[in-house]
Amino acid sequence: MVIKVFFPQCCNRADSGLLVGRWLAGYDSAVVLAVIHYPFIPSTVKQYIQQSRSGVQLSVLGSWSLPAEGDMESFLRDLSSIFPQRRWLQISRQTGKTGFSCSVLNTERKEEEEREDESDQKVIFIHYEQRKVMLSQLHRDESEGADPNPEPTSELTQMFESVSRSQALFFLDKYDEGPVKSTHWQSEGREASIVVELCKQGAVPVCSVVSAVLHLMFHVFPLPFVWSKLSTCVQLSFRTERLKKLFSTATAPDHMTFMRKSNTFVSVLLDVALGLLLMSWLYRDDHISSIANALVPAADHVAKELKGLLQWLMGAPAGLKMNRALDQVLGRFFLYHIHLWISYIHLMSPFVESLLWYGGLSAALGLSMAVSLLSDMIALLTFHIYCFYVYGARLYCMKVYGLSSLWRLFRGKKWNVLRQRVDSCSYDLDQLFIGTLLFTILLFLLPTTALYYLVFTLLRLVVVVVQGVLHLTVDFINSFPLFSVGLRVCRPYTLADGVKFRVLCDEPGTCLHLLMEINPLKLSSVVRTYRSPNDSRRKDSWAALINKLFIGELVYPWKHKAEKTD
Repeated sequence: MVIKVFFPQCCNRADSGLLVGRWLAGYDSAVVLAVIHYPFIPSTVKQYIQQSRSGVQLSVLGSWSLPAEGDMESFLRDLSSIFPQRRWLQISRQTGKTGFSCSVLNTERKEEEEREDESDQKVIFIHYEQRKVMLSQLHRDESEGADPNPEPTSELTQMFESVSRSQALFFLDKYDEGPVKSTHWQSEGREASIVVELCKQGAVPVCSVVSAVLHLMFHVFPLPFVWSKLSTCVQLSFRTERLKKLFSTATAPDHMTFMRKSNTFVSVLLDVALGLLLMSWLYRDDHISSIANALVPAADHVAKELKGLLQWLMGAPAGLKMNRALDQVLGRFFLYHIHLWISYIHLMSPFVESLLWYGGLSAALGLSMAVSLLSDMIALLTFHIYCFYVYGARLYCMKVYGLSSLWRLFRGKKWNVLRQRVDSCSYDLDQLFIGTLLFTILLFLLPTTALYYLVFTLLRLVVVVVQGVLHLTVDFINSFPLFSVGLRVCRPYTLADGVKFRVLCDEPGTCLHLLMEINPLKLSSVVRTYRSPNDSRRKDSWAALINKLFIGELVYPWKHKAEKTD
């Protein structure tokens, strides 16, 4: 039988005393957490262990003695009757050897049976760094189940849980005055806890007030419809909800909650820092005036290019034969809209610099807020292109649906609205004649409409791609787990994907000694595991997008919200 003893490296040179830890349920393994030094009073040790329980059941596993204290070994062996255990580990160091020797006493068996089993028992020491195991989080394999809080069943999981839940043992330093003296990992303490508590207490009412104001704004018609289409308002609402969850203290935080809050805090902090840098650049060297002065000429240039494009479409584009009457009507209709838009831009030109100056202040709330505002400005500046796209898409869609309906007429079919299916139907001669006439008209007008739809759809897709890049930037800032990635880079042992062992000492006459090292979690797994849940929005697949473009359905400049996920 092989008994594994997880032994902390900080106790290798500890004074003689008692080993405190726990036996792992279902395994022949023991986890040593601390060494209580001699002299001590057994009743005081029992009371100290009972008061130090924090999530795990601690007990005295055995004794620990140094080679210079040979008389102490027999004394510590006799303590097995005071601290009853099924197995009593008697570990000692030997002079001139690096490894330990260990004998296992089966206190519940008779001496004859004990002598018979001593030769069959083999002890393997697994040395671990208590600080790293204490601060690390062992990530279970996803195949273990969907339960978010599964019970620790594996030997390694129980070992990590035993060390992490025994923090009460590590609060008392070996030099402090206390009932017992012990050797274990010394914690580094808590920093700025008072400041953190004051910030949390003050931030909760502020976030609640802002959330209440936004709630009223978003529920007064027609403001909810307008705010849901503006990226700036959506981002402001999302940021407020995240800050409200960040400073909430409703439940005791577990590891995932702590990491999620830390990622949120770091992402918000970095977002605001980048926003302040952008803000300092905008208001330095009069960059806002330069942008405002270049905005109106750029709008005029775009309008001039659109006029040239429409004049090209009103002629014979690429040698195509177009319907002259419909081509002239559509061209003049779009030219009139361009004229209205340019008049509006020139009317607003005196206020552009002021709007940019006040809009630049949004960068103080973060780079994501400034990027969202830029997305809204692009949507407003290209609103005429969106109108052209909507007009062309609606005309094209009407003709496509009309042609598909008339095509069913020729085949003796019709669309059953109640049953949502195609049924057979018989038509008389007048219906077939009118259907043929309408089908011919729509079919010959389709190329002209399709050309206008194709051109303005391509222009619209350019704007949508630019807005999509801006939306992806905001989503990346909001959801990227920067704190977790930084923790993985600076302290890779805190996010453990498993462990590996290497032989530390295998001297004759001593037990086998292994060193347990922590395998850090992969960066891809860190990003996937700790990525902050964004306001997940329903995104169309490529097949659905192509189908919409083919039949003329609108591709909106905003994303449709899906169900909120926590």
